Amino acid sequence: MDSNQILQSFQKVTERYIQEIERLEWEQMLRKPSEDEWSLGQMYMHLINSALYMQLKNAEACLDHSTAAAPAEEKTERGRAVFAQGSFPPIAIRVPPSDQYIPPQPAGKDQIIDGLMQVVSRMQDIEPQLKGVSLAYTRPHPGFGGLNAKEWFWLVEMHYRHHLHQQERLKAWLRTG
Repeated sequence: MDSNQILQSFQKVTERYIQEIERLEWEQMLRKPSEDEWSLGQMYMHLINSALYMQLKNAEACLDHSTAAAPAEEKTERGRAVFAQGSFPPIAIRVPPSDQYIPPQPAGKDQIIDGLMQVVSRMQDIEPQLKGVSLAYTRPHPGFGGLNAKEWFWLVEMHYRHHLHQQERLKAWLRTG
């Protein structure tokens, strides 16, 4: 996919999230199936925070060659597989619990929607800069190895699509719980 297609796909997924947020009751947004699982609100905060403070930050660093690594760091086998497939595997990815990683419960629906729209705005700002960008500058991802600006940009879209599975699972749990 080219960067414009990635942006369009990302915007469609974000619209889906916003429609779901508007349909849900606030109490539903905060309910957790168990103590070690996230609520829908936490999942949305995770998407916003990882896009703004990791993925897009790294894409911008790759565009600013003074803060990117050069020469390009290689992708891991897992990173090559994800980008070859164009998506994460449809499984729950668990990381060890930590205060740093567990997203906070949101303060309200407006906080979530504003955050999602902030990510859309940043994606729209970055996308034109990706035309003809050098792929020689990378920043390391903890599981995927060195990613260039286009890959960090695409990772936002893949990550948002991946969490649609979690959203559906949580909504199904809310209907039965």
